[in-house]
Amino acid sequence: MSEQDLPTGLQILEIDPEFRADPYPRLAELQSKCPVRHDPVLESTVLTGYGEVRAVVNDRTLWRNPARGNPRSLFNRLSDANERPLSILFMDDPDHARVRGPLTQAFYKRAAKLKPQVEAIVDEVLDGLEGRASFDVIADFGVPVPILVIAAVLGIEKDRLHDFREWSEGIIQSLNAMRTPEEDAQLLAAAEALDAYFGQAMAERRKTPRDDLISDMVQLQAEGAQIADDELSVNLQSLLVGGNLTTTDLIGNGVLAFLRHPDQLALFRADPKLTAAAVEEILRYDPPISMTSRIASREMELGGDTVEAKGALISHLRAANRDPAVFENPDRFDITRKHAPHVAFGGGAHICIGAPLARMEGQAALWKLFQRFPELKLADQDLAYRPMPGFRGLERLIVEP
Repeated sequence: MSEQDLPTGLQILEIDPEFRADPYPRLAELQSKCPVRHDPVLESTVLTGYGEVRAVVNDRTLWRNPARGNPRSLFNRLSDANERPLSILFMDDPDHARVRGPLTQAFYKRAAKLKPQVEAIVDEVLDGLEGRASFDVIADFGVPVPILVIAAVLGIEKDRLHDFREWSEGIIQSLNAMRTPEEDAQLLAAAEALDAYFGQAMAERRKTPRDDLISDMVQLQAEGAQIADDELSVNLQSLLVGGNLTTTDLIGNGVLAFLRHPDQLALFRADPKLTAAAVEEILRYDPPISMTSRIASREMELGGDTVEAKGALISHLRAANRDPAVFENPDRFDITRKHAPHVAFGGGAHICIGAPLARMEGQAALWKLFQRFPELKLADQDLAYRPMPGFRGLERLIVEP
């Protein structure tokens, strides 16, 4: 097979139905034959080897802002056409460090003491599923748990949770490089609604602080943190993606992996000490996020190929997490796997800020679900994944207790 016959363009994005159903065969083919390859359709260098991906995501000299790259690259569309402030997802230093530093300080401090509340939220959602003949793991469990948790972090009123879920679905389109005009409109409407909400919330917290992250951040502003209100609003919105939709997919992908591998589920249910390792294996085996991008700040060599300055680099996290050079029998779901660090959360300065909270929620949700419903099984159904480039999450997952 020539390099021209390798999967390319839409064939390695979730918009393609066959790839969306099972991305791993195409990624394995690309990884084994050409782990660093300039994709002529995406106008980007696609990395699928673990070593190359890890080196790129950890390289702090590379840029994250798509607007600094080759305008022909598909992922240049991730730059904000509406001239809103960038979130830390796409900021470069020194602005990235200026904004992320205080936000990380406040978010991690609050997340560190949230475990009892996360467990109580999981129990409350599970209580509502008792006695049902079947339920949807996504809509009935995977969606409400993260939205209730991030609401607790941000101090969102319970009567606004439905709005926030809808706004979250809209704001995640900022990470969709192939947005349709309708999705552009959805993104703009969600951004306007969230800007209005957070603007009002910040003003209220300055007058009457509460026990929430918004209050923490306006207090840090008062103490000298150089973050403008519009920057703070955009980055609080980004937490909705990191703390909501992708955590739903972590839970859904994890439940499916366990129900398809009863031997691993039996090990998991018998030993709570395996909970943390189980979540790490889910993140390696079938992570919610497929890829991350960088911009070459200079001409550079990768895998023997030259990447031009301002060239786009797409690191396929999903492929790297199944690289047989690093992970023995990589297509096997094994919660006792010896430690080998996955790249599901990216790496370097831009490692996912929501990772500690996602891990906490995933551990509590999966452990408590399978303890509450020890006979849980898949219902007869056709599984379908959302056609969202760069993400992998089930549309629904019907189970029977």
